[in-house]
Amino acid sequence: MKSELPLINSDRLLLRIGIQEDIPQILKYFNQNKTYLTPYYPDWAEGFFTKKYWYFQIENNLLEFLNDHSLKLFIYPKKSLTEIIGTINFSNFVRGAAHFCFVGYSLAEAEQGKGYMTEALKAATQYTFQELNMHRIMANYMPHNQRSGNVLKRLGFVVEGYARDYLLINGQWQDHILTSLTNPNWQPPNF
Repeated sequence: MKSELPLINSDRLLLRIGIQEDIPQILKYFNQNKTYLTPYYPDWAEGFFTKKYWYFQIENNLLEFLNDHSLKLFIYPKKSLTEIIGTINFSNFVRGAAHFCFVGYSLAEAEQGKGYMTEALKAATQYTFQELNMHRIMANYMPHNQRSGNVLKRLGFVVEGYARDYLLINGQWQDHILTSLTNPNWQPPNF
């Protein structure tokens, strides 16, 4: 179990777990990008766009990280550390004989095409491999979301298959291309 909260740096970005003081910026990010993100997201949870929802979600995200279940990060540009421009969520941690997780991510519509997601996901993946000792990270994307596929390809994720009706996105079952990246430096944990 990790006790230190991650602070992940790249050239232009800072990634970290959200805190209560971030709630106004979290709400701003999702409200400003709701129309853009909706075609790529599962149905929004009830209350998702409220302070009350995020008050509990922030606490839950922290507990999930401390209990080795997930790592849910917000992306901040170093030029404006109070502005959230995206998210990266490593979830469904499996240990034992597997040591894998899934990753999903989002980026503000206004920040597309600037290389931010490639930069952020590279730094977050390195942290997940080195500090959380994951052996495998799986990322899946809808075939028409080629921008996401290109990010994964740039980072070395390998296409492993195609899953029909894989996830319920925006109220409809969507096919997904399945990819993964493995950690060539993985070591068995010291207990």
